[in-house]
Parts: sequence; structure tokens; C-alpha cells
Amino acid sequence: MKQFLNDSINERLKSALGTNNKSTLSEVNNKYDQVDVKNDSPEPEIKVLATDKELDGFNIIRAILRKKVGVERIVARDTQSYFGVLLDDNNRKPICRLHFNAKQKYIGIFNDTKQETRHRIEKTDGMFIHMYALMNTIAIHE
Repeated sequence: MKQFLNDSINERLKSALGTNNKSTLSEVNNKYDQVDVKNDSPEPEIKVLATDKELDGFNIIRAILRKKVGVERIVARDTQSYFGVLLDDNNRKPICRLHFNAKQKYIGIFNDTKQETRHRIEKTDGMFIHMYALMNTIAIHE
């Protein structure tokens, strides 16, 4: 089941990125646990699984920030309440959080004191409006 989910996500990311670079795609998938298998149950329990919208948002953020840093440095970490985007896979260098689990979608961008400011977005590509704020966050961590 875990392999099936990983393969499925890999295919989605390939089509979104338009590339065949398997190492980059598998790095994104391996950064967070997707399936937790209980010892007493033959069926796996899905803990955290990124949605298509979250992965689209992550790819948009990577596209925005690729001018400042290499895309391999921008890492996703999914939790139950938000989808986090970090620099260098370091939780002390948060770039933003995608709050796509509710009806209203938000992007939370961090400032120099690491406080999150939520911005309401209607569609995933509404994140392009916050391009300069995202780039400023990267500049803070550099």
C-alpha cells in the first residue's frame, strides 16, 4: 500500500514538474511518513497524506523561489493541521505554511521574528501575489 501511494504521488509530481528526475520526486515523498502500519491490523492506517492542492501549492512555491535558492533546498513537511515548507529541511528555517484543510484556504508566511502571518487565498495560484514576501523570508534565512 505504501509503495502504491508513493508511486501515485511520484506520477503526480512528475506531471506537475514536467520532468523525469526521480531522485527529486522521491525526496519530496520520503520527507514525511505517509502510512503507519499497526501491528494488530492487516490494513494500513493513513496518518498524513498530502492532497493534490497542497502538492500544487508546494510546486508553485518552488517555482517562485527557484530564482533565489536551488529547488532541492526547498522541502515539504506535511502535518495534520498544515502543509509546511522549509528551507534546507530545517524546522528552524520555515518559509511558509499552507492551510488548505478548511473551506477557506490560507498561506502563512513567516517574518524575521518567525511569526506567521496568514493571507487568505481563493485559488492555489493566488500564492503568486505573495512572491516578494516569500523571497524576503528566504533572504532572512540566508
